[in-house]
Amino acid sequence: MPKTDGFPPGLDPELLRQAGGLIRQGKLVAFPTETVYGLGANALDPEAVAKIFEVKGRPCTSPLIVHVDSIEMARTLTSAWPAQASVLASSFWPGPLTLILPKQPCVPDLVTAGLPTVGIRVPDHPVALALIREAGVPIAAPSANPFTQLSPTAARHVEESLGGQVDLILDGGPATVGIESTVLSLAVSPPQLLRPGMVTRQQIEAKIGPVEWGARLENGLAHPSPGLHRQHYSPRTPLLLVSGEAPLPPGRGVAVYWSHPLDPGQAAVRMPAEPADYASVLYETLHRLDREGYDWIAVEEPPASPGWAAVADRLRRASSSR
Repeated sequence: MPKTDGFPPGLDPELLRQAGGLIRQGKLVAFPTETVYGLGANALDPEAVAKIFEVKGRPCTSPLIVHVDSIEMARTLTSAWPAQASVLASSFWPGPLTLILPKQPCVPDLVTAGLPTVGIRVPDHPVALALIREAGVPIAAPSANPFTQLSPTAARHVEESLGGQVDLILDGGPATVGIESTVLSLAVSPPQLLRPGMVTRQQIEAKIGPVEWGARLENGLAHPSPGLHRQHYSPRTPLLLVSGEAPLPPGRGVAVYWSHPLDPGQAAVRMPAEPADYASVLYETLHRLDREGYDWIAVEEPPASPGWAAVADRLRRASSSR
């Protein structure tokens, strides 16, 4: 039975009950997490999951992350739970770390792109957790935006990009982490870091020992993790990733920098100089600039240090097709 107590302050309990009912009915609900807003459906209902792929225009080779409210719910979806999973879950859940583990047959193949593994995390957001508890089922949810476009970090971003294609949008305020979760596979040995996030490789290795980079792709085959396409996280405005000395193109553009202005003659936005602060405002900044009609957005390359790996990954994929 779904739980109906412990609603987050400021959220209408009736709205949350409605959202949980929609999930159980096979509908789509957009909801906030600490990373980005998710486009959620009942992870155990293949027809509901298929709607996610249809609305996003997402290829079926890209697996979904399943959101749960506890380690106990996570373990109902997995056929193996190694000691490393217990260590990492107790250290980083709720939080922006997705663990890939062998799946139970109850998890539809569509969720996992046909792979025998499933990505799971406990989100660190009261609305997300309350929705999962109210629905009474795990919720599959990629970012709530058209495939390859900018991820949403506010409810208005979902409304602008998907609008009436979603049955309900829960507004939980701005995302605080601001970029997608770290994805780590524990289905292989040694563990493989498939997507960098704000839980860093160094933090993970401090808990379980060495991990490898493991995001190897083959055309036409299932991806081991979401977020691995060459083009991803892209604004409509062409995004150029440049060094501080590179000349900027002609036209009306805007320079986004963290250390020093790229061109004193251009419109400019200064970003935070710490990676967590930078990540928390990255997508919001790009959404805002994307609405202002620039010919291009030039972004200064972030520092080449481990703490910036997730930000660098998102910017590289956002600019890779330009």
